[in-house]
Amino acid sequence: MKIYTRTGDAGQTSLFGGGRVSKDHIRVRAYGSVDELNATFGWAVTQLPDGPIRDRLLLLQHDLFTLGADLATPPPADGRRRPETPDLPTERVVEMETWIDEADEELPALRAFILPGGSAAGAALHLARTVCRRAERDVVSLSEVDEVSPTVLSWLNRCADLLFAFARLANHRHGAPDVEWRKPTD
Repeated sequence: MKIYTRTGDAGQTSLFGGGRVSKDHIRVRAYGSVDELNATFGWAVTQLPDGPIRDRLLLLQHDLFTLGADLATPPPADGRRRPETPDLPTERVVEMETWIDEADEELPALRAFILPGGSAAGAALHLARTVCRRAERDVVSLSEVDEVSPTVLSWLNRCADLLFAFARLANHRHGAPDVEWRKPTD
């Protein structure tokens, strides 16, 4: 199969289940941001040693692919059926909360806003967190005009929280303490 089709050369793309929309359509933005998030996960994984954080990110990458497929599939319209897509595991949201709680047990208490950065792994996870928040905003925008699974929104919200906790944990384990934000002085 060829990678290029030339069908998008005029700025249109096909949705899963039929129909074509502009490449800047709100739905395409939403699943494009999720695809970008998945890529940042892939990069973050390369910055992490073997272990639970890395393994969990790899698991979540599969969820992200499922989530993106769901977003790329609009509700049925014009006599078209919505094709089957895999279900996003609803239990993953609670699982992510457990992982956040586990990380928090190992971390010093958070007393101030912190700057993103630290170790290479921590910085990569902070970057993934910011991309996750953008994806969440894009999906919220889509949900205001079309149907979006509530699980998708919960998953993205919890994932951003998890990435923050994992960034702090990766830095802590690397010996890079949180850098607290300081108010500018006059």
